[in-house]
Amino acid sequence: MNMSSSTSTNLTINGVVTGSPLKRYGGSIVIFIILTVAVFSTLVKLGLWQLSRAEQKAQWQQSLNERQKQVLNFKQLLSLNEQAGTATDDFSGLSGYQLTVIAQPVSEQILLLDNQVYQGTVGYLAYQIMSVSAQQPWILVELGFIAANKDRRILPNITPITTSNISLSGRIYQKQLNPVSDQLLPELGNPLRFQNLNIDSLSQLLGHPILPTVIQPNQLPNVSLPHPWQPIPLPAKKHQGYALQWFSMAAVFIGLMAWIAIRFVRRFKINKQHLNAI
Repeated sequence: MNMSSSTSTNLTINGVVTGSPLKRYGGSIVIFIILTVAVFSTLVKLGLWQLSRAEQKAQWQQSLNERQKQVLNFKQLLSLNEQAGTATDDFSGLSGYQLTVIAQPVSEQILLLDNQVYQGTVGYLAYQIMSVSAQQPWILVELGFIAANKDRRILPNITPITTSNISLSGRIYQKQLNPVSDQLLPELGNPLRFQNLNIDSLSQLLGHPILPTVIQPNQLPNVSLPHPWQPIPLPAKKHQGYALQWFSMAAVFIGLMAWIAIRFVRRFKINKQHLNAI
């Protein structure tokens, strides 16, 4: 069938594609493919990263279980702290070991770590500083969790430990620094309220070295506060759940892109058939 130039022009104006749709949409197709591959790859990589973190957390949990069977004295704790000082992986810390020491309070100063949550209640983790030996670093003793007053100007009243040569037995842990803000930000007084458990800054403030560990005693005289214990912020199962979410998003995304591609191919075939019929 022969067509005049005017007929060809009219067909174009009326929306009939007179050239190859692949040529017309070639650039869009390339962008579509690149976008699909990039987004799908990113979602899959995020899922694989969560699986990797789940495996690390499972190994960490196994390491904690083994550590809880070991009871250290203060000398062994100092030795392990020196060894862990140059390590950088998640398993290099001292969390989970059991510790038994005889110590005495440095003072009646109570330390309050702000913005803590326990069983849905906002409050503080209370600490007191103990000394094992005058020539050795001090150690922080966790007294427990106490709820905060609605009025932040009112701090909780906690009776400090005053017993000399007190026997302490419990597990030790190390809190990871907040990557957003790790400043101590102390509010001087008694109790001393601070925002982050930055032990280096606390040591400088008090003028004496403090071990970068906290002992959570099994029992304390005249203190009955609860002791939260969460050495692993997110367990392996949480990471596995997040991995499933990322993989599900990848599956939904690739399904959506496939549906769009199929619709495009069908439209291309319809246009081609229409051109062949003219």
